[in-house]
Amino acid sequence: MNLTDNWQFWALLSAAFAALTAILSKLGVRGVDPDAAQLIRTLVVVALLGVALTLMGKLRALGSITQQNWIFLMLAGLATAASWACYFRALKIGDATRVAAVDKLSVLMVAIFAALFLSERLGPASWLGVALAAGGVFLLSWAR
Repeated sequence: MNLTDNWQFWALLSAAFAALTAILSKLGVRGVDPDAAQLIRTLVVVALLGVALTLMGKLRALGSITQQNWIFLMLAGLATAASWACYFRALKIGDATRVAAVDKLSVLMVAIFAALFLSERLGPASWLGVALAAGGVFLLSWAR
């Protein structure tokens, strides 16, 4: 199997970039309105994706997106914007380590939402992992 075909490879890269995002955003939000900071970050994301799609010749792929895809992707965009707005506000006033840890409660929430809405099933060991992750969030964020 090619490394680039491995979902764990991409997930680990995502985690590394998310960690960098937290640190760089914490530095970038100093003395700045968190909404203005979020706008700058979003503009960079949009510009980079536009360039990448153009260079890879993938702009044509937009034509294959169905109405249902558009609806769900637009709702996902709204959720992303809300998440980032809350994240930037939290970073503005809290420690990056604690904010990022609480943000990772999304692991627990994704497991619950995926079970409820996508009929995904986790085994007992996986639920234990989710519970341990939630416990880690508590220890990093609230325990002194």
